[in-house]
Amino acid sequence: MVSYEYILGGFLASLLAFVFFMIISTTLGGNKKVKALSGGAKSNGFQPEMEEDKSTDVVIVGAGVAGAALAYTLAKEGRRVHVIERDLTEPDRIVGELLQPGGYLKLIELGLEDCANESIDAQKVFGYALYKDGKDTKLSYPLENYSSDVAGRSFHNGRFIQRMREKAATLSNVKLEQGSVTTLIEEKGIVKGVIYKNKAGEELRTYAPLTIVCDGCFSNLRKSLSAPKVENPSCFVGLILENCDLPHANHGHVILGNPSPILFYPISNTEVRCLVDVPGTKVPSVASGEMAKYLKSVVAPQIPPQLHNAFMAAVEKGNIRTMQNKSMAANPVPTPGAILLGDAFNMRHPLTGGGMTVALSDIVLLRNLLRPLRDLSDAPALCNYLEAFYTLRKPVSSTINTLAGALYKVFCASPDPAKQEMREACFDYLSLGGICSYGPVSLLSGLNPRPLHLFLHFFAVAIYGVGHLMLPFPSPQRMWLGARLILSASSIIFPIIKGEGVRQMFFPATVPAFYRSPPLH
Repeated sequence: MVSYEYILGGFLASLLAFVFFMIISTTLGGNKKVKALSGGAKSNGFQPEMEEDKSTDVVIVGAGVAGAALAYTLAKEGRRVHVIERDLTEPDRIVGELLQPGGYLKLIELGLEDCANESIDAQKVFGYALYKDGKDTKLSYPLENYSSDVAGRSFHNGRFIQRMREKAATLSNVKLEQGSVTTLIEEKGIVKGVIYKNKAGEELRTYAPLTIVCDGCFSNLRKSLSAPKVENPSCFVGLILENCDLPHANHGHVILGNPSPILFYPISNTEVRCLVDVPGTKVPSVASGEMAKYLKSVVAPQIPPQLHNAFMAAVEKGNIRTMQNKSMAANPVPTPGAILLGDAFNMRHPLTGGGMTVALSDIVLLRNLLRPLRDLSDAPALCNYLEAFYTLRKPVSSTINTLAGALYKVFCASPDPAKQEMREACFDYLSLGGICSYGPVSLLSGLNPRPLHLFLHFFAVAIYGVGHLMLPFPSPQRMWLGARLILSASSIIFPIIKGEGVRQMFFPATVPAFYRSPPLH
């Protein structure tokens, strides 16, 4: 009996010693569990700890328009910023080349207006010219109450981004590094930083109280921080016309073509960007010559005569680019320690050129929300506070997003007589001048971010179309077509509004997060 007790006691003592040893080893050895949230290989089990870098306040993933502007903005606020960008060479894109006046005002507010001036051969844009069936109308931005410098800006996207990167890099508290972020580091539900591979291919980690993901429309991290539903409504085919004059100088030109819109706008003193929209996800092959044939036979006959020769020369030159257009409503999953921004967070059809305006507006709002906070280390409290961001951004983002989606659907040709009437009514309504052109263009420009005004103008177009059908006198067939026009308009705008969120869009003050105050330490 005695020997049995000694054996049992020895076994328990050994077990306790083993448990004690494991606790001491874990505590002193500093093993840290890292959970891979998305993008790249998962980090499983226990991995050796790397000491958290206390010298960084914010990690920014991506240095495109949103990331570069955000890095400069937060660094000017005194934050220590580490930016990780996949490729720091100058981007070469066919979109992100037109900044609306509302976006330019945000650029001024951020102190970045010198990044979109003569140094990159940026061109001022004062409005649009709209073409349909040989008719045209000019729509000017309502800039009377602003200084002479305020207007839209168009430019080479890559030059604009490089200029902002250079300006951000001049600040001593910005670390701009080339690398590919593969994974968000999470501990107990809180994002602590990122794992990335630097230019040399070494896998590194960087930690900060706040990680902001701005890695663009092809984001590999957005699924960790949102529930995205990406749509692909069409493709853009891009050309550059050289040494030609637009019919209306310093204006964007929109041709309501068949099957969908064609855009022209200046991107330098000698170059005009042409974007041909092709509905769907498939386009004729560039390599086989089918694309050139399509542009010559289908698109060229619809081009204004002043641009026809330059367009044909650009097609013959052969530098034809294509890009898939994407649309995605913001659907965030609030996550302590991280937030999404830019095209990684929210996209709309690029027809109206509103993407950069939304991104810059979001940056101004985020800066203002973070400004009262000296310390960002209380991730749960910060996450709760930043839920206000998703509601406060709605006036600007929902107005521009809804307008982009609705206008694209209205501007596309359709065999449906009701949609044809809606398209005709839209052109005629905008051609009336006065509030009928001033109102919609102020919404488009980002100068009047009011969703209710957008809703009213959209249905004013529909009602105008119904009124046109009733003249010179109504008939049962015309009345039925008018009813279908209203139904068609409703089927266009209501799904977009639903995606944006009716309550946040029209009644933001009823959302509790609207009133969140900064966390107190």
